[in-house]
Amino acid sequence: VGNMHGNEVLGRELLLQLSEFLCEEYRRGSERVTRLLHNTRIHIMPSMNPDGYEVAAKQGPDSIGYLTGRNNANGVDLNRNFPDLNTFMYYSGEISGPNHHIPLPDNWKSQVEPETLAVIQWIGSYNFVLSANLHGGAVVANYPYDKSHRRTVNTPTPDDKLFQKLAKTYSYAHGWMHRGWNCGDYFADGITNGASWYSLSKGMQDFNYLYTNCFEITLELSCNKFPPEKDLERQWMANREALVAFIEEVRRWSWNLHPSPAATGIYFTLQSMHPECFLFSPCVPGDMGDYFRLLLPGTYTVTASAEGYQPQTVTTTVGPAEPSLVHFQLKQDVVRKPPERKASGTRTNNKTLQKKVVPRATRRGTQR
Repeated sequence: VGNMHGNEVLGRELLLQLSEFLCEEYRRGSERVTRLLHNTRIHIMPSMNPDGYEVAAKQGPDSIGYLTGRNNANGVDLNRNFPDLNTFMYYSGEISGPNHHIPLPDNWKSQVEPETLAVIQWIGSYNFVLSANLHGGAVVANYPYDKSHRRTVNTPTPDDKLFQKLAKTYSYAHGWMHRGWNCGDYFADGITNGASWYSLSKGMQDFNYLYTNCFEITLELSCNKFPPEKDLERQWMANREALVAFIEEVRRWSWNLHPSPAATGIYFTLQSMHPECFLFSPCVPGDMGDYFRLLLPGTYTVTASAEGYQPQTVTTTVGPAEPSLVHFQLKQDVVRKPPERKASGTRTNNKTLQKKVVPRATRRGTQR
């Protein structure tokens, strides 16, 4: 997703160029790009804030103010406009508990802008696994959480090691991000936890992680928010490999399930067998029964459950190699009804069945 802030335009240009690059390389028969496109569903949104971009573009790169065009047509910062699920998480005291599929507040639609609403509906329509939000004004790969509990302090997610791995994948494939010193700031390895940099509320990055299965990082790509045209080729060459390598991570660390079409209403719970384990919240498959989640290599227990079926738990290993196949075959719960007692006087084979019922209290030898 690019151009969320209308005046931060490099991401917009890079995503347009990436789209053309992927098409051209596929036409040329590139094995790498062909494999990527045949095995990955890629969505590209060059501009989330076209109205803000128009305002910024009219000013031109030489005279543009630092904030001119940042907001949408209603003057709202779209990266401060998503439902605040962090507050709900902190309030519940479950920072190491449920970390995605947190429900939206009842009145959320009345609190967001049209662009934000469209994006929330978009990410809710697909089981997105990996995402990047392209910005400008710094050079660093920023990962969740963006919002701290009380002050600016490192605020890691339960998936912190995986987020750092994703951020480093981009920074070290970038031309110079990994060096650390950029735009007068220093970030070791070219990455940072968002809240340790500065705390940000209602951002898209944290929302994606807390609401869906999607791991999103924020990529700050240039010191100049609106770089001149002559700089675009250099910036493209610095980011091209990083963009492709980042997309490839979705295949490298993805764990997925494909239940049969009839397997509706199935939920999965994952638990790491690593000493630093934590419990994932129940995982909800998509409309087609597919489920994806990024995991670091390791051994996990997976429990599949569905209403009316007995849960099944298996142990599986996730590695950097090709994924292994794990089958779940849930057995349906069998509810046996107690046999019906026939009333005295019912005739069977022309005989009257009579049974003397002895009260429990009068039976000998029955003590508790």
